[in-house]
Amino acid sequence: MGEFVRVAAATDIKPGHGIVAEANGKTLAVFNVDGTIHAINNTCCHREGPLGEGELEGDIVTCPWHGWRFNVTTGACMNNPSAKVEAYQVKIEGDDVQVLLDV
Repeated sequence: MGEFVRVAAATDIKPGHGIVAEANGKTLAVFNVDGTIHAINNTCCHREGPLGEGELEGDIVTCPWHGWRFNVTTGACMNNPSAKVEAYQVKIEGDDVQVLLDV
């Protein structure tokens, strides 16, 4: 069963950037794509690089370690169609970014 958990303040995530956030034992990469917030698993499935520290271009983040690219809205990998990271449902309550996580 899941519940929405606060992971950040919306004002802390500038458009075109991402942050790393921890919640419920998970490490998430949270991005602002033109004012819309998205969250994916922070760990690249290629070599476990920190996606939240990667370069964001549009809705694609590039892993800073080996260059694998992921769509932050779906978690799909642009380099390998069979690879994917988990994408999470996000909602904004006031200034709180909340992500739907298992509890």
